[in-house]
Amino acid sequence: MQKLADYLLHRRDSLLLTVSLLLLLLALIKPTLNLKHNIYSYLLILDISQSMNTQDKKLDGKPVSRIAYSQKVLSDLVTSMPCGTKVSIAPFAGVSISPLYTPIEVCANYAAIQDTIKHLEWRMAWSGNSRIRESMFSIARAVRAMPEPVQVVLFTDGEEAPKLHVFNTKKIEGFQGGNDWLLVGIGDLKGAAIPKYSEKNQLIGYWANESFALQPGIAQISEQNFGTRNESVAGGVEDRFVSKLAEEYLQELAKSVNAIYVRGDSLRAVQNAMQQQKPARRDVAPFQLDWILALLAGLVLLGAYVPKHPFTALKKSRIAARLKFR
Repeated sequence: MQKLADYLLHRRDSLLLTVSLLLLLLALIKPTLNLKHNIYSYLLILDISQSMNTQDKKLDGKPVSRIAYSQKVLSDLVTSMPCGTKVSIAPFAGVSISPLYTPIEVCANYAAIQDTIKHLEWRMAWSGNSRIRESMFSIARAVRAMPEPVQVVLFTDGEEAPKLHVFNTKKIEGFQGGNDWLLVGIGDLKGAAIPKYSEKNQLIGYWANESFALQPGIAQISEQNFGTRNESVAGGVEDRFVSKLAEEYLQELAKSVNAIYVRGDSLRAVQNAMQQQKPARRDVAPFQLDWILALLAGLVLLGAYVPKHPFTALKKSRIAARLKFR
C-alpha cells in the first residue's frame, strides 16, 4: 500500500487520473444532500371568456387575440422556469376555474404542459359570463384543494360580464387567501370590438352593446342568468361593444385581496412581478451531487494533461521559438 502511495505521489498524472475515476464512480451512485430551499409551485389561470377573443394585442407585428397573446406569454414563462418548479394550468369562465391537473414538474412534463397551453380556447368555457370578482372565492377554494401550496397567477382582461352594479357586486372585504396572488392584465386601454364566433370557430359578427347592457332588478343576479347573456350581434360598427383592459378595476381588486397587479405587456414584466411573490413553501429537498462530481472529474482529468509548472513550460517554449527563428 505504501509503495502504491509513493508511486502515485511521484506520478502526478496517474494520481489525477485515479482521482478522476473515483469521482466518476461516486457520480454514478447519484449521491444527494438534503438542503432546505424554496419550493416554487404555481397555479397558472387563463381567462377564456369571450372578451378574451378581442384582437387588441400583437405578436410579431400582427394583431392577435388576448387569449393567443396570453398563451405565448404562458408558454415562454414555462420555458424560462428552472427544473424543479411545478405548475398547474386552469381555464377560467363564469365564477370558477377548472385546474386540469395538480402541479407537475416543468422539465419532466414540459411537452404535456406546453400542449395544454396550446389547446386553451374560448370553446372550453362552461359559462357565457365572467365574474372575476366573485371568482376570487372559487380560486381560494381550488388552492385549498391542491395537494401542495401554490401561488396564483391569473391572466385576464378584467371584463366583468354582466357589468357590476349595486345588486351583483360581491363584498370582498376581509377576503382571506389572496396574499401575493398575481393578477396579469391582458388587453389594450383603447380597446376593440369583441368578435363573435360560431361553435366551429368561424367569425359571424361582433357582440352588440345590447349584449352587455344592464338588465333591471333581480334578473342581473339570478342564478339562471349566470351562464347566459343577450346573444345580440352588432348591426354596425357604432353598435359594437368595445372591450378594454379594465386596469383600474384590476388594480382595485388586487388591492382588495392583497394581491399584486401587473400589465402583461411583456414576458419580462410578468417575470419581474412573479419574483415579488413569496415561494409556495420552504422545505427540505434532496440536492443532486452527481453533476458536481462529474464536473470535478472532468477538471481533474484536464489537470492530468497540464504541465506541472505550466508558466515555466510556456516561458521555455517561447525562448525556444525565439532561438529557432534567429
